Amino acid sequence: MITIRTIVAIPRNSTVWDEGKGAVAGFGARRQKGEAVAYFVKYRTTDGRQRWATIGRHGAPWTPELARAEARRILGEAIKGGDPAGTKQGARKAATVSELCDTYLESSQAGRILTRRRTTKKASTIVGDKGRIERHIRPLLGKLKVAAVTRSDIEWFRDSVSDGATAAVIKTGKHGLARVTGGRGTATRALGFLGALFSFAVRRGMRPDNPVHGVDRYAYEQRQRRLSDTEYEALGRALRSMPKTAWPGAVAAATFLALTGWRRGEMLALRWSEVDLVTRTARLADTKTGYSLRPLSHAAIDVLRGLPILGELVFPASIGRDKRMNGFHKVWLRIARRANLSTDVTPHILRHTFASVAADLGYSELTIAALLGHRKASTTSRYTHHADAVLLQAADAVSDCIAKLMGDAEASSVVVELKRGA
Repeated sequence: MITIRTIVAIPRNSTVWDEGKGAVAGFGARRQKGEAVAYFVKYRTTDGRQRWATIGRHGAPWTPELARAEARRILGEAIKGGDPAGTKQGARKAATVSELCDTYLESSQAGRILTRRRTTKKASTIVGDKGRIERHIRPLLGKLKVAAVTRSDIEWFRDSVSDGATAAVIKTGKHGLARVTGGRGTATRALGFLGALFSFAVRRGMRPDNPVHGVDRYAYEQRQRRLSDTEYEALGRALRSMPKTAWPGAVAAATFLALTGWRRGEMLALRWSEVDLVTRTARLADTKTGYSLRPLSHAAIDVLRGLPILGELVFPASIGRDKRMNGFHKVWLRIARRANLSTDVTPHILRHTFASVAADLGYSELTIAALLGHRKASTTSRYTHHADAVLLQAADAVSDCIAKLMGDAEASSVVVELKRGA
């Protein structure tokens, strides 16, 4: 039998087996190049595969007696159909959360992950997913095994992001900087994506359940921000006084957003083939809510008529006319600074304010939804090809009111009276 004396006497690169009375078949010890001696047990699984299970190194807590008892336990599991060594090996090779993220992004880019509308993810959505992965998920959970993540880990992740543990300023290219923030809103959005990530892991058989399910999330804070009349006036002055060094297409794009309430991505992706200047209609094939038909006000049409046609895109980049204007955000910041607007005034606030102005004028929720391209208005619009007179009239009314507030002397004064009455 293997004893302390046996262990001390094992030469390097040698193996000894347990023999004699009370020995355990398959139990042994080996010394490789160094001084350390490791205990092991060899067994066969019920399907005939041979396994070597390492018990541990000689020394506290492993003695020959304890190691022999552990060998008996492992052999007992193997007789019952278990595979302790295989399970341990599988756990070692199991994917980490970081590796899961790589697989998810690869599948997204290949179009194998579908949205709720059963469509492939947009490139902008994938960029957002990658940002949450690189800035929040990898730093906090990346090294954990996918199968080992618990609900407690997810709650810790939520609280850490909320408390700003991942807040940083990250360099994004030669001159760009990304300010990664924390807070409850960021934590809630990151948790939502993490739920989708672990649902993907469940579908891939990497774990049996989704640890994100049942974890409480912070409620989304509804944005109440809207531009005041004074801010609209300042915005109009800034747009009209932008220097010639600013890309005219970007300035026109900001004006267009203010007059239509469109999403920034919809404006940047707009193609001339989607616009009918005669019927004052835009037919957007692929928006956040799918196909969308939008009425265009006379003021918005005037903005479009003032643009040169440089390629397929209505608002192209200044370099490479068929490329999207990725620098619009920087131009918007210049406009906002010139107008002395607070930092919480973003292009999306223009959309909120457009809806608020429409509500001030007494338009119904369904009409406002049609003007903005919300999902609730998309069912009937897919069967029509141009905006009806009622929607065009509503678009004109809201747009003229905003134009008047921005200092356009030619905008209808009747609309402003309607707003005051409302």
